[in-house]
Amino acid sequence: MSRYAALFASFVLTIACTFALVLHSAAWIGGVALFGGFAALGAWDLLQTRSTLRRNYPILAHFRYGLESIGPEMRQYFIESDTAEVPYSRQQRALIYQRAKAVNDTRPFGTQQDVYGSEYEWINHSMLPAEIASEDFRIRIGAQSAQPYDASVFNISAMSFGSLSASAIRALNDGAKRGGFYHDTGEGSISPYHREHGGDLVWEIGSGYFGCRDDDGGFSEERFAANARDPQVKMIELKLSQGAKPGHGGVLPAAKVSAEISATRGVRQGVDCVSPARHSAFSTPAGLLEFVARMRELSGGKPVGFKLAIGHPWEWFAIAKAMHETGMLPDFIVVDGGEGGTGAAPAEFMDHVGVPMHEALMLVHNTLVGLNLRDRIRIGAAGRISSAFDIARTLAMGADWCNAARGFMFALGCIQAQSCHTGRCPTGIATQDASRWRKLDVPDKATRVHQFHGNTLKALRELLCAAGLEHPSQLGPEHILRRVSPFEVRSLRALYSFIAPGALLDGTANHAVFREYWAESRSDAFEPHARIRAMRGSKSY
Repeated sequence: MSRYAALFASFVLTIACTFALVLHSAAWIGGVALFGGFAALGAWDLLQTRSTLRRNYPILAHFRYGLESIGPEMRQYFIESDTAEVPYSRQQRALIYQRAKAVNDTRPFGTQQDVYGSEYEWINHSMLPAEIASEDFRIRIGAQSAQPYDASVFNISAMSFGSLSASAIRALNDGAKRGGFYHDTGEGSISPYHREHGGDLVWEIGSGYFGCRDDDGGFSEERFAANARDPQVKMIELKLSQGAKPGHGGVLPAAKVSAEISATRGVRQGVDCVSPARHSAFSTPAGLLEFVARMRELSGGKPVGFKLAIGHPWEWFAIAKAMHETGMLPDFIVVDGGEGGTGAAPAEFMDHVGVPMHEALMLVHNTLVGLNLRDRIRIGAAGRISSAFDIARTLAMGADWCNAARGFMFALGCIQAQSCHTGRCPTGIATQDASRWRKLDVPDKATRVHQFHGNTLKALRELLCAAGLEHPSQLGPEHILRRVSPFEVRSLRALYSFIAPGALLDGTANHAVFREYWAESRSDAFEPHARIRAMRGSKSY
């Protein structure tokens, strides 16, 4: 309990100085005042509820050098300028905190961006600004399903109970309930804490089939149906891969498999909880689509889709060909970018595995357009989305809605201490240490989650009004501009290749990735045809 050492020391020294004052000399009054002040400050830190960090680190939380011992982010956050070591800049975090706390986010003295630097982006405004009555922008998912869902264009991305604490899950779901947006459960299944406040849930099912697994770790239709038909569950998302560690499984060590996690995930307490790298319920693209259709039936007709990080293009093309040839379609696809975050990914996977979100989104969007399927399948996107402009740019590139994880974690109070994997998260968010997460005040943080969502969408509404648009669905790549050099500006429409509707059906798709791999992909297997297999053995591949 070293985090309380300063508080205990202050009380002890206050008492000692008081005795010395009474028994020896009035000179000790300074010590009484000094250490008594620290003791009072520490007591207030414990009693207040707005800052989990101060409740977990009374007195120490006020000293930047003391906070450096918590993690590398403390030095970045309080002293130094931002570096590439920290995934979100100070400016990004400040904007999220302002919107979560409903603090005025207007900025004096002009832009803080280098408008002449490479990669600077903006949205052009209109001479005829629009008027939009509400920022509650919705997109219907599963229009052909028995129970379609009208989702917000901005939602909470997948974060499991187990990786996040009970209080963090409660606050996220309460915030989602207040704001009318959805909360993705992550593959750790639906915990009691997801259910307390009744916020809309998207149930993510990974390769471990947590919450719907049989005793051997396979998929159980009976257990799936019991959870999927819960009215709080609005959609089901089958996770094929995630951006932070695509193609990689995971293990929750036996010591962390508590009674709660055992009951939530349907695994044995005190035994390693394994998430395999691949699914056992299907092995072919057609099998995947059959599994999606079966889950839709078992759920009572709720929208069912899958989430994936794009890797080998021919594997995605195999799924797309199977959709075209069988007529079996998911209601939605969530594209997770390779820049996605987690506290449990190897460094090489975080930095060098998986296609970044923008390129992955363009490939999925173009493929569906080329097959004339885009109007029948909704696309969500996730990957470092935290501001209204991030949302606008992502929708302009082809997504229908966006999900965010880290932005909502910052709304909860995350300070990027980068100690998620240690169980010693200083803000009580990414830990199962009850002495830490119980200090996170759920009503206060739920308010911040709600306000971050609402204020971000208000900013999106203002961007749309300035651009002369009336709904995010009207955004296109022509609306977003990027400086690619000090002397050249191009729109996203000019920078990215967009194929024409039906171009994959009539053979006119001229993008390089389609020319190279579309014909070689196969709908009956993820493995490509012989030509690509042969190319793998040559140095020209």
